[in-house]
Amino acid sequence: METLLFLFPQFNYMAPKEEAYFKMFGPEDLQAPKMKDDTSRQKDKERKSRLSLFLTKSGSHENVSPHKKTNTTSSNISPEAALQWSDSFEELLKHSDGLESFSQFLRTEFSEENIEFWLACEEYKTIDSETKLLSKAKYIYTVYIESEAPKEVNIDYNTKMAIQKVIEQPTKSCFEAAQMKVYSLMKKDSYPRFLNSDIYMRLTRRKGPGTTMFRRRSRSCVFNDRGEATTEPSAW
Repeated sequence: METLLFLFPQFNYMAPKEEAYFKMFGPEDLQAPKMKDDTSRQKDKERKSRLSLFLTKSGSHENVSPHKKTNTTSSNISPEAALQWSDSFEELLKHSDGLESFSQFLRTEFSEENIEFWLACEEYKTIDSETKLLSKAKYIYTVYIESEAPKEVNIDYNTKMAIQKVIEQPTKSCFEAAQMKVYSLMKKDSYPRFLNSDIYMRLTRRKGPGTTMFRRRSRSCVFNDRGEATTEPSAW
C-alpha cells in the first residue's frame, strides 16, 4: 500500500508531493523524463518550422512582406499628406505611408503579390554582388514568376520565358519588362480603386465614424427694391 502512495502522491494527503517522488525515482531515473521533454520540445520546433515553410510556399495572404510595417496607425497620417497621394501613382509610391496604405488595400483584394514583386525588383537592382544577385534572382523567379509559384504575378508567356532563359546567369535588367507590366497594371487598375476605397477615404477624413460631410455653399445674386444687387447664401 505504501508503494501505491508513493506512485500516486496525490492520494497521500500527509506526504508532500516532491518527497514521494524522490523516494520512488533515483537520479538516473529522473534523467529519462528530462530527455523525453527535450525530445518533445525539439519535435514541436520542427513542426512549427515545417508549418512556417508551408505557409510561405502556399502564398498565404497573411504573409507579411519585409517591406511592410506590421502595424500602421492611420492616425499618424495627416489628411493633407494623404491627399498628395492622389496627384499621381508615382507620388503615392514615394511616401512610405502611402506605400503601406496601398499594400494594405491590395491585401483586401488578394493581390498584394504585385507590390511585393515590384519592391523585390527595386531591391534586386541595387545588388552589386554577383553571388547575391544570382540568389535573389532565383528567389524572385521561384516566388513570383514560374508557373504555380506561390505568389505568381500576372505577366504574359513571352516575358516569363525570357526570364527563364537567363535565370542561371541573370543581369540587373532581367526582371525589368515584368516589373514594368506589373507596375502598369497597378497604376491603371488598382490605383484608381484605391483612391475610392474606404481605406483612403478614412485617411483623407472624407469618410469614417463621426465624420460629417459638408457641401459647398453657393451665393446667388438678387436685387432689392432699389435695384441694388445683393448676395444671398443658399445651400445645395
